[in-house]
Amino acid sequence: MHNKRTLGIALLGSVLTLPVTASALADDVVEQIELGLELYQEEDYGGAIAELEFAINDIRSLVSGRIAETFPEPPAGWSAEEAHSAGNGGAAALLGGGGAMLERQYREDDGNGQMEATLMVDNPMVQGMAAMFNNPALIAAQPELERERMGRETAIVKWEPDRSRVEVSMLLDSRILMQITGQNVDSEDVAVTLMRDWDIDAVREQAAR
Repeated sequence: MHNKRTLGIALLGSVLTLPVTASALADDVVEQIELGLELYQEEDYGGAIAELEFAINDIRSLVSGRIAETFPEPPAGWSAEEAHSAGNGGAAALLGGGGAMLERQYREDDGNGQMEATLMVDNPMVQGMAAMFNNPALIAAQPELERERMGRETAIVKWEPDRSRVEVSMLLDSRILMQITGQNVDSEDVAVTLMRDWDIDAVREQAAR
């Protein structure tokens, strides 16, 4: 029992030291962990599990929000919606085994251009892209694909001029996939620039396990 109680106290301490921006949600997390610990000490194990599971889900929401803040701002002449969780997993699945996917929509102010930035963390779909990133021959065999250096990282750009469509993909640490897709754009440059503006260091920091 001592070890489990120590673990609960340690978990509470970690939440209390988080540099939280969503303070109301963080307060709920602290309250849930405290109540979960009380219920555990009272041997109400079912109630303790329920409260701690609520706390874990709220912590995942906090982490998801911080990852969303890493998305690049819209380029000049474009506007963007707020980044949000997407796919089947969403924020609830973040760091929970099923992975997570977040996205942000961009629209050209005086045109028909659209872009979507997507970030997948520990998502099963990332494995399929990893095979392409690790196979230069596969990239070379597809004339519409080209490699683009971005600092120490490498992106793969797929430009289809006949469809005015572009896709820029970057894989970090074999578990984080960043993608920008664009439609009705004049060239691939706007999507490549948007990818360059993405804060890679912040993505790595906020998506750390």
